[in-house]
Amino acid sequence: MTIKTILITGANSGFGKAVATAALNAGHQVIGTVRQEGSRKEFESLVPGRSKSFILDVSDFEAVEPMVKDISKACGPIDVLINNAGYGHEGILEESPLRELQRQFEVNVFGAVAMIKAVLPAMRLRRSGHIINITSMGGFITMPGISYYCGSKFAMEGISDALAKEVAPFGIKVTAVAPGSFRTDWAGRSMVRSDRAIADYDELFNPIRQARIEKSGKQNGDPAKLAQVLLRLTELENPPTHLLLGSDALHLVRERLTLFADELKRLEDLTVSTDITQKPA
Repeated sequence: MTIKTILITGANSGFGKAVATAALNAGHQVIGTVRQEGSRKEFESLVPGRSKSFILDVSDFEAVEPMVKDISKACGPIDVLINNAGYGHEGILEESPLRELQRQFEVNVFGAVAMIKAVLPAMRLRRSGHIINITSMGGFITMPGISYYCGSKFAMEGISDALAKEVAPFGIKVTAVAPGSFRTDWAGRSMVRSDRAIADYDELFNPIRQARIEKSGKQNGDPAKLAQVLLRLTELENPPTHLLLGSDALHLVRERLTLFADELKRLEDLTVSTDITQKPA
């Protein structure tokens, strides 16, 4: 195993905390971004000297690049960026204010891209580095009531895929990791919920919201096991560009892809009918 310097956003809870703990236990130097001074001190006490923390809100775009420069100056070159900071938004689209969509993308998409842009110049010059973006099975499938969240994760899946092609010639690797349901605070304190207002949606959505609340903390996914997988990814010579984690993610995404393939076949004639030059029968 090669000892690395790993930068993790949102490192004081959920996946970020699990990955930071595993990486420190493996001997890596870990820099975690947090949003409060108390969280910074707590993080730096984990393994004094190897666990270092900086206060950063990834949606403060102007602060990201200077902070990454400060981190590199204090801690050395960043080998791995794990874009973990983010949150879930739950709400029927018609009921959810546009400002909540904007905020969802500011954190989950624009903040992640700002971090990527800040670490890329040094990685490109060194011709090495690994960017890991934590997305979601919600970047492949959807369900009623999380349209804003799924939109942000679909965006990060696409951005990761295109980015991987752009930076591959420089020896930089990109992996979008899409977890299913894990035992984190995603559906608890980390979720923003829009108020309900339109009774027409009650029958569809109320049971979904209630089930999500009741299942919070009882999901099948283990964050500690996810952390071990992420560390394994950083050791691979050719890591995948996309990786699902969790049996529910595998089942639901496989089901969606099968339905999509069936739909492509059913509508193939309609699909190709728009070509200027028609293929011979």
